[in-house]
Amino acid sequence: MENLVRHRYWWFTISMIIILPGLYFLLLNPLITTGSFGIGLRPSIDFSGGAMWELRFPGKAPADVSTSAISDVFTQNGFPGAQVQMSSVDLNGTLTASALVRTASLSPTDPNSQIDAVARGLNAAFGEVTRERLESVGPTVSQESTRSAVFAVFGASLVILLYLTWAFRQAPHPLRYGVCALIAMLHDVLVVLGVAAILGAFFGLEVDALFLTALLTILSFSVHDTIVVFDRIRENLINRRSSENFDDIVNHSVVQTLPRSINTQLTTLFTLTALLLFGGESIRNFIAILLIGLISGTYSSIFNAAQLLVVWEHREWQHWFRRGDDQTVAAS
Repeated sequence: MENLVRHRYWWFTISMIIILPGLYFLLLNPLITTGSFGIGLRPSIDFSGGAMWELRFPGKAPADVSTSAISDVFTQNGFPGAQVQMSSVDLNGTLTASALVRTASLSPTDPNSQIDAVARGLNAAFGEVTRERLESVGPTVSQESTRSAVFAVFGASLVILLYLTWAFRQAPHPLRYGVCALIAMLHDVLVVLGVAAILGAFFGLEVDALFLTALLTILSFSVHDTIVVFDRIRENLINRRSSENFDDIVNHSVVQTLPRSINTQLTTLFTLTALLLFGGESIRNFIAILLIGLISGTYSSIFNAAQLLVVWEHREWQHWFRRGDDQTVAAS
């Protein structure tokens, strides 16, 4: 039987190698590019406020329309600093130019006059332009969405901690199970946020309400798999033999649940992969984030959460820095 617990610091190291690039783009990259600390995510209008215009240019190839020309039209009609992202759609075998334009929010008193002014300017510059979608979110609504998102994540974490502490009340030190599950969840949150920051920096991925839905779904996946492992540890602790130590019990429990965890997650993985390849464009980012989180959650349940119980059981953090002190004393 492979001793997975013995290599626990290798698993922790792999997690850190995965998380650190994301932390760079979350924290240090905004500092370098803007000169101030910030979270390196690209918020959609759901969280930052503003208007999102989806435009289509019939009869125009993508090369015939420039982002600067579109931005100039919006600037001339009361929307300076418009952010334009060009794309294309296949209409009857012909690539047609389309664009997503992000601007400040529409006027709450007279939005129709602004919309009509932009429409006239676009038609004058490019001919016939159709507006496929227009969404506008005010700053008040976006602030409420941001607060609700933060409360949702922290609220779910608190409930999970309390529930796991209660569910494992028959095991020794039940609080440890809740805390270790939360640390594994934090691992998954950092992985997902880091990947979102990287994709936002290179591919323009925006964090919207669907992203929050994916994040909360990932947390449920992760906790579900962690509970399966923890429950087997609890059963084996109750039925432990006198010759078994805590490390052996945890390792045996992880090995026992490993095939079930992998097989269960693979079924979901196959479904999400099919949706990613053949689903619609509107849910593609949502599915991609779910896939990343599913893989991270499976890893953290097996190689992080269970291993943290062993670290806590032996209070190994007391020896992390003592080794350096002992070496210094020995050298002197």
